[in-house]
Amino acid sequence: MCMFRFKQFTIQDDRCAQKVGTDGVLLGSWARVEEARRILDIGTGSGLIALMVAQRNPQARVTGVEIASDAALQAKENVEQSPFSSRVDIQEADVRDYSPLVQFDCILCNPPFFTEDTLSPDGARALARHAAMLDFDDLLEAVLRLLADDGTFHVILPMNACNSFTDKAFIKGLFVIRKCQVRTVLRKSPKRVMLSFSRSGSPSFSTEEIVLQDAEGNRSEAYAELTKDYYL
Repeated sequence: MCMFRFKQFTIQDDRCAQKVGTDGVLLGSWARVEEARRILDIGTGSGLIALMVAQRNPQARVTGVEIASDAALQAKENVEQSPFSSRVDIQEADVRDYSPLVQFDCILCNPPFFTEDTLSPDGARALARHAAMLDFDDLLEAVLRLLADDGTFHVILPMNACNSFTDKAFIKGLFVIRKCQVRTVLRKSPKRVMLSFSRSGSPSFSTEEIVLQDAEGNRSEAYAELTKDYYL
């Protein structure tokens, strides 16, 4: 059984296709969620990001939507065993068909990106089917439908997908207001990017950058500071 202990909750993910990883921890720590009252995590998987933002914002009600039955059930179990069970709700649903009675003032998503050579053959096929069900256009259409007029949307992507995603978002009326490039080590190019969007846009924004490891391979000072409320 795969178990990850954080400071205030524990995650089990052995029944989830998308495992607990750095991407989810980064997005859950970086996205600005402190002022939100209704938060949605699209493709919640094990419930990691949903629980992270519930910890950061004690006033928010958080919903995690997950299409895979096994993952949704495990996310519910993780939530039930956390201190935030009264404020976090897991829904087994396809976000393309998900129609709540309210909109959300904050939406987050860590989409399931992968490469074939990093997975077992069976796992690759399963994840390929899952990832193909929600492409960029589907995700953005869901966000536009579910996001409140003054809400924000936060996502983490491979760096090589950044331009395509932001172009599609711009055409649909979502504008970048914050950006952070992620390097594993200083000598390597950024591999991931975190983006925040709103409907109103921003006259200007600066691109942030975070390096995850120092020269000795330890957690960098910046990464340790960003995630200090979670990692033991």
